Amino acid sequence: MTGRESRDRAERERDAADRTPHSPPAGPGTPVARPGICSVTFRRLPAAEVARLAADAGLEAVEWGADVHAPPRDPDTVRAAREASDRHGLICCSYGSYFRAAPGETAGFPGIARAAALLGAPRVRVWAGGAGSDAATPQERSGTADGLREAARIAADHGLELALEFHGGTLTDTVASTVRLLDEVGADNLRTYWQPPQNAPAEEALAGLRALVERVGAVHVFSWWPGNHRLPLADRADLWSEVFDLLNARGVPLDALLEFVPGDDPAVLAREAGTLRRVAAHR
Repeated sequence: MTGRESRDRAERERDAADRTPHSPPAGPGTPVARPGICSVTFRRLPAAEVARLAADAGLEAVEWGADVHAPPRDPDTVRAAREASDRHGLICCSYGSYFRAAPGETAGFPGIARAAALLGAPRVRVWAGGAGSDAATPQERSGTADGLREAARIAADHGLELALEFHGGTLTDTVASTVRLLDEVGADNLRTYWQPPQNAPAEEALAGLRALVERVGAVHVFSWWPGNHRLPLADRADLWSEVFDLLNARGVPLDALLEFVPGDDPAVLAREAGTLRRVAAHR
């Protein structure tokens, strides 16, 4: 074993021991969301600047993305992202991978798990295939479930959990398909993210969250309407206040991560973070 391999192994073992979720909430109705950001929000900025902006905005956590800030095949860049979040007092709450459980893709998942461990992330965000639930064949669905099951096994060996991106064009494009897929995979360390489905009216989005809430480990927070037109978070504050009422009533800690702010503009982050903290504390 090389010196670097030895250091990487020591870091993974330390993080598996130290990695813990939030402290238990004080009781029903207590705000449970830890406010954070997905680094893809500012993918054109270096990791050190993303971490500084997040900390200055009063955020507590970051999900480092595998596309730019923490590519799994570049451990030095992964370490630099971790050092940036550590330096600014941020928790790395998740590793935003682009693993889709496609045929043959599982062979690369150990590298993703190692990168997550180097970041100190307790969770890897993954995708549920490359076809929507209406378009996927039974064989595609079964293959995706098999790939996720194997990825969950590998993740467990690294002390990690997985969470599915809740997104159109995948097997998590509806609540019913998401619940079915979680049951088909049957892994204790697999949960899901949630975000308002594109173009869904508030009541429709909330009804879906009510049906899925026991399986949700994190939420992606943004205000898009109509389509993917990016509005200030405050423009859908009524929706998000009700979202956090549901989550707070459940009383289970989770991460609430800002994603894709209007205009990709770092100057609006403090405003958006302030809105997030306000609606997350709503009763």
